[in-house]
Amino acid sequence: MTNNEDLELLDLVAPDFIKTLEKRFKILQSISLMEPVGRRVLADDLNITERGLRTETDLLRKQGLIVSSKSGMSLTHTGSDVVIRLTNVLADYQGTAILEKRLSEKLGISRCIVLPGNADKQYRVVDSFGRRLNQLLGSVLPNGQSMISVTGGSTLAQVARNLSPDLSKNRKLVFLPARGGVGESVTIQANSVCAEMALRTQGQYRAMYLPEDISEKSFESLQKETSIKSVLELIYRSDVVIHSIGTASVMAERRNLSAKEQKIIDNGEAVSEAFGDFFDQSGKLVYKVPRIGLHVRDLDKIKYVIAIAGGQSKAKAIQSYMKNAPHHTILITDEGASKLILRDNPLK
Repeated sequence: MTNNEDLELLDLVAPDFIKTLEKRFKILQSISLMEPVGRRVLADDLNITERGLRTETDLLRKQGLIVSSKSGMSLTHTGSDVVIRLTNVLADYQGTAILEKRLSEKLGISRCIVLPGNADKQYRVVDSFGRRLNQLLGSVLPNGQSMISVTGGSTLAQVARNLSPDLSKNRKLVFLPARGGVGESVTIQANSVCAEMALRTQGQYRAMYLPEDISEKSFESLQKETSIKSVLELIYRSDVVIHSIGTASVMAERRNLSAKEQKIIDNGEAVSEAFGDFFDQSGKLVYKVPRIGLHVRDLDKIKYVIAIAGGQSKAKAIQSYMKNAPHHTILITDEGASKLILRDNPLK
């Protein structure tokens, strides 16, 4: 029997057992995404009473799965291991596989990976994106050299911190910035994300210190610089591209656009941004920031394209951008975004 068939059999004979398992797993899962977390905040997140939660957490504490401190509850090492193992056991049973299939069909892309939680409310959901990306790259990358281009942004900066050295076993990984820098915090620029990914995986990286909004005329002279030219050539030969999807209003502000540019974006009712392109809800291009590096149109030629975005606030942006994404895109997202996207097309 498969794990799924075993659980269905248990549910038939002892339905209360499965309900209790799911309830306690959900508590452990939420603690893992919010730790350290107080009982009141956790009860609100799970929509249960503090009294009911106390009964369950007392039991989980006695089992050595959680610990409490002044800061709140956290998982023990055993508790973390249990969450990882139960996630795999319960995934099919809870309908995650069905949800992923429906989401990929609705978005018109090859694959969706849906992780628990809502990144808008649970900060560590983005950490789980990073760990899942690590697993995904480990399963698709061949031995030998692979070139991986990445964009910047706060999501990928956090994702980068969750990659691990095992990814470089029998591999030579080279991380590249998919574009020049933007007028934002240095820590979330593509160059910095590349450096962090290389550090975490014990790989290599190449930087491209080039303003993103540089004029075409200036670029003509700069591209003759050996360091810039060599990095650009590598970027266009990437084996993998990892990018985030931004909300148009947030990205317009982050890119320090002029009042004129901002007006074009506002009037065009843009809702998403990726690779400097702003799209409206129907996927129509509203505005294109003059830029150097990868464009959406270049993704068709790249073998693995991985988009990472989560939280209910990103649902509209994800739907908008995916109308332009290549079909072979793999989306890593969360329940918060996916369930909102599928709200008009609910699971049966």
